[in-house]
Amino acid sequence: MSGGEVAGILVAVFWAILVSFLAVALVRLAQTLRAATKLVADVTEKAVPLLGEASQTVRSAQTQLEKVDAIATDVQEVTSNASALSSTVSTTFGGPLVKVAAFGYGVRRALGARRTEPQKRRRVTVVPGAAVPFARGGRRRRGGKD
Repeated sequence: MSGGEVAGILVAVFWAILVSFLAVALVRLAQTLRAATKLVADVTEKAVPLLGEASQTVRSAQTQLEKVDAIATDVQEVTSNASALSSTVSTTFGGPLVKVAAFGYGVRRALGARRTEPQKRRRVTVVPGAAVPFARGGRRRRGGKD
């Protein structure tokens, strides 16, 4: 055998080894693709019902939100009506109640002052055309405080 024939045999052996490695790699790639295809099919089988349930849940949530929105609108109307009623009652009864309370306070204060006055009263002489002097002594009043 000559050197060319040995080289040819070596090339053929390396070529056969290379083809064998490529065949093994292609077989494993085919197995991986089959497994990936099966996995995608399984995910699709399980995902489609899940997406349907999710869609149904979203629709249900939308219905509940519409109900809550209607309730919130009703509560807003009730609140505005209560505010209007409150201001009407305040306007209608507020002024007279304040006047009655002020009158009651005045009467109570007058009765209290009457009880604390000494039994003897000074006799005041009125002189026509004379100036009235300022009162001296006694309690001083400060802005409604006793």
